[in-house]
Amino acid sequence: MAEEVKSDRRDHAHDHERVHGAAAAANNGQHTAAADGHPRAQSNAPAFELDRYLRERAALVERALTGAVNGSGGASAPAGRLFEAMRYSLLAGGKRLRPVLALAACEAVGGRLEAAMGFACAIEMIHTYSLIHDDLPCMDDDDLRRGRPTNHKIYGEAVATLAGDALLTDAFTVLARSGVASSAAPPAALLTTVAELAEAAGSAGMVAGQVIDLLGEGRNLTVQELEYLHRRKTGALFIAAVRGGARLGGAGGAELAALEAYARALGLAFQVIDDILDVEASTEQMGKRTGKDVAHGKNTYPRLIGLDKSWQLARDLERRALHALDAFDHRAEPLRALASFTVERRL
Repeated sequence: MAEEVKSDRRDHAHDHERVHGAAAAANNGQHTAAADGHPRAQSNAPAFELDRYLRERAALVERALTGAVNGSGGASAPAGRLFEAMRYSLLAGGKRLRPVLALAACEAVGGRLEAAMGFACAIEMIHTYSLIHDDLPCMDDDDLRRGRPTNHKIYGEAVATLAGDALLTDAFTVLARSGVASSAAPPAALLTTVAELAEAAGSAGMVAGQVIDLLGEGRNLTVQELEYLHRRKTGALFIAAVRGGARLGGAGGAELAALEAYARALGLAFQVIDDILDVEASTEQMGKRTGKDVAHGKNTYPRLIGLDKSWQLARDLERRALHALDAFDHRAEPLRALASFTVERRL
C-alpha cells in the first residue's frame, strides 16, 4: 500500500494544478456548468470573492470569540491560567471554516448574521476543544498546531485538558445567552439547535468518531467503516454548523434537508482532503506535523484506496455538495465557493 501511495503522489502535481486552474476560471466567470453537468445561465454579476468573504467573516468571528473568553480578573485571578490556555488555542487564528459555514448558511436562507453569531462562536469553541484534546499525548500526541506548540506543550497536560473541558462547556453558555440576547430566532429553534450541536459533539458524533479512530489504529478498516468513522469525527460538526446556522436564519424544512445534504458531502470531502494533505503537504504548509497518520498506523483514504481514487472521491463529493444547492439563489454563493475551497485548499 505504501508503494501505491508513493506512486500516486508523483502523478498528482499536474492533476491538482489542472483542477485548481479550472476553479480559478470558474471564479472568473468562464465556467458555467452546474453541479449536475448541465449548463448554467451566464450571469453578469461580479465574480464572488471568497478570499475577501473569508477574511471579513473570520474577523467578525474573531471579535466575538475574544469577548467569549475574556475571563474575569485577568491572569492574576485564581483561574487566570485557565483563561490564558483557552485563549491561546481559541484565538490562534486558523480558517474558521465551521463558524463561517454557519454564518453562510444563515445568510443563504435570508437570515441576519447576528442571529447565528453566538452559534458560530459555540461551534468554533467546540472545534478548538477537540483539537486541544486530540493533541494530548494520550490521544494523537501532537506537538504542533497552527504553526505553534500545542496547548499541553505550553500549559501542561492537566491545564490543557481543563481548557478543553471549559471551552466545550462554555460553548453552550455562549449559545444560550446569544438566544436570549437576540430575538431573531424562536426559542424552539434555539433549543433544537442546542440539542443537535450537543449530539454532534458527543457520544453519537465527534467523540464516537474519535474512539473508533483510536481503536482502529494498527488494523485495517473497510472503506465503509472509515466513512462511518469520519461522518462522526468530522462530518457531524459540519452538519450541525450548517443546519444550525440555517435554522437560526429562519430556514424551512426543505431548505434544511438540502443544506444537510450539502454539509454531509462537504464534511466528508474535507476529511478526504485532510488525509491527502497529510501525505502530499509539508509541515510548514499545514502548520501541523504531516505524515503522522502513517506513523500512527491510522486508517486514511490514501492508505485504503490510494491517492488517485481519494482525489476522485473528493471531487465527487464536491459535485454532490454543489448539486444540493441547486434550488438556492445567489445568497448561497458563499456556500458554493466554500465547497470548492474545501477540495482545493492546500492548508
